[in-house]
Amino acid sequence: MTGPADASRSACCAPSAADVVQPTQAPPRPPVSGAPAVAPGRGAGEHRVEQAVVPAQVFAMGDARGDGRHGDGETPVHAVELDAFSIDTTSVTVADFARFVDATGYATEAEVFGFSAVFHLALAARDEDVLGRPAQTPWWFGVRGADWRHPGGPLSDVDGLEDHPVTHVSWNDAVAYCAWAGRSLPSEAQWECASRGGVDGARYPWGDALPEAWACNIWQGDFPVRNTEEDGFLTTAPVRTYAPNAYGLWQTVGNVWEWCADWSDPGYYARSPRRDPRGPQRETGQRVMRGGSYLCHDSYCNRYRNSARSANTPDSSMGNAGFRTVGPA
Repeated sequence: MTGPADASRSACCAPSAADVVQPTQAPPRPPVSGAPAVAPGRGAGEHRVEQAVVPAQVFAMGDARGDGRHGDGETPVHAVELDAFSIDTTSVTVADFARFVDATGYATEAEVFGFSAVFHLALAARDEDVLGRPAQTPWWFGVRGADWRHPGGPLSDVDGLEDHPVTHVSWNDAVAYCAWAGRSLPSEAQWECASRGGVDGARYPWGDALPEAWACNIWQGDFPVRNTEEDGFLTTAPVRTYAPNAYGLWQTVGNVWEWCADWSDPGYYARSPRRDPRGPQRETGQRVMRGGSYLCHDSYCNRYRNSARSANTPDSSMGNAGFRTVGPA
């Protein structure tokens, strides 16, 4: 399980639902997720995200450069054997998720619970809709009415953002989409293998160094008070911004965190099986997230790397997390 210090570092990247509301202000939380039930595989033809095939291989998983924090559990580097699989070349977009909701009437957990986490510079809400600010990460607000259609809060919308990654989706919401689409969330091993693009040991999908031109959507300026937006984006970028990796995947690092299927355990790599690891078999309270987001900055969080790991509770949603899906090759 994550210790208090590590939990604080994770919260700076992706706060849990409990982090961003005051207990006295939190709306009542229903015991079930989403409504109505999603028919498995019914929307397989409506999942229109382009696919890339990742070939069967053995790859070196983990931090080979010494960049990770010990508490994140990016070591030891270990060999992992995977069969071939297909993976979305981009994160699931607002338009993709809208097709799912239109077909099923699904309500996300942010909608059911009545709030989600919004970065303070993206806030589009009245003062009375701000339900809390974590003392350790005051740049996150719990906002009533924030959800995938209203990413900054109730005074925002997604007009013009149809090709941006959908956000404010919990792990449970992502799994519901996958069930409808006949897909799955990637295992943590599948995600890292795909992000590496066939190159073991590199920090980023393109190599070890950050180029002079921006290669991914991360923070520029003084975090968390001033984003110079040198890359043109305060928050999310369209999913086909920058350049794809060698497998044809766009923006596996930066832009938005992506949910993975596995339960999270920083000590898992020490006992991970070589073939097709699927994470701890016991519930740990948090699911793995990969790739970093538009809030990553070297001054406090360098998790926009192939091997970087974070986690959150499966019912949490926030303005910098989305997902992509996998299936058979």
